Amino acid sequence: MSAHPPTRPAASGEATRSTAATASTAATASTASPEPAKPAEAAEPARPAEPAEAAEPARPAKPAEAAEPARPAEPAEAEEVRRFWQALGLPGLVDVHTHFMPERVLRKVWAYFDALGPLTGGVEWPITYRREEAGRVALLRAFGVRAFTAMLYPHKPGMARWLNGWAAGFARRTPDCLHTSTLFPEPGAAAYVREAVEQGTRVFKAHVQVGAYDPSDEALDACWGLLAEAGVPVVVHCGSGPAPGKHTGPGPVARVLARHPRLRLVVAHMGMPEYEDFLDLAERYREVRLDTTMAFTGFSERMAPFPRRALPRLAALGDRVLLGTDFPNIPYPYAHQLDALAGLGLGDDWLRAVCHDNAARLFALPDTPEPAA
Repeated sequence: MSAHPPTRPAASGEATRSTAATASTAATASTASPEPAKPAEAAEPARPAEPAEAAEPARPAKPAEAAEPARPAEPAEAEEVRRFWQALGLPGLVDVHTHFMPERVLRKVWAYFDALGPLTGGVEWPITYRREEAGRVALLRAFGVRAFTAMLYPHKPGMARWLNGWAAGFARRTPDCLHTSTLFPEPGAAAYVREAVEQGTRVFKAHVQVGAYDPSDEALDACWGLLAEAGVPVVVHCGSGPAPGKHTGPGPVARVLARHPRLRLVVAHMGMPEYEDFLDLAERYREVRLDTTMAFTGFSERMAPFPRRALPRLAALGDRVLLGTDFPNIPYPYAHQLDALAGLGLGDDWLRAVCHDNAARLFALPDTPEPAA
């Protein structure tokens, strides 16, 4: 789960398509009923405890929303997404913020969304892509996402190493997934971070809100140093949406960057709602980047609108903004994120960089174009 500002979803056609886009997301979506609740599974004693350890709550009934259905028609939506990047002349998309994790963990995450918990602001949040792992991987491939991540995260000590083991296996069987790892402030963290780096991890995930920890905690200082030295990017949820935590906001990560200025920190969700504070950090530190996850969409703009006065700053940082979506945990079709980016009016060169080229260079994907002079 990633947490986001509490708002009601807007129709996917709200954002204006640029010259790169040719059709409305709403026109290609179809309505389907959410999956029924699954029975609780037996405990697995060999594994560390997982999030939401209590029995999964019953899923409340949700009213139908024709514009943003639970399951868009796959062929039609896949074709629309592909038209988007093909019109830009791209070889596909690179999505740096997608979630894959052990199925039992993910089902508990979905149950948390269904129960309208405090980390979602108590807002109705239908999971658009509630399907099995293989189906989710196949759908990203149908969209033309050539590389994606397995964002996963612990909420207490003892989980990170186990999650990292699962993610390494997922990356081995899913070659287009960038091998993802995570961490938590606990004894031994530096050892398993070093182990993950030596095993070839490509990206780390840190979730300050769910983990409820200070990223500048001394227990993590050696970890940030290792990752800075290795050049491994870290996608960090550190903004204060939907509800501020004790350690969210720009201050704690600013302390980390002051000690590790070469750390490749990717601020998830553009840092919403503290957008301009995180733009400040990106302007101050060359290795700080921002991902677009849920930003600019109708869902987020209702509650935490991106300040239009900051668009010139966003345009100037065009080489350090990366596409992220939060797939599968989004309450609208995937194409709506692309519509929202196009609707900013920053041009096709900016869209090409954000939707593919910036991340392709960061992760050294093959056949990556050099930046324009």
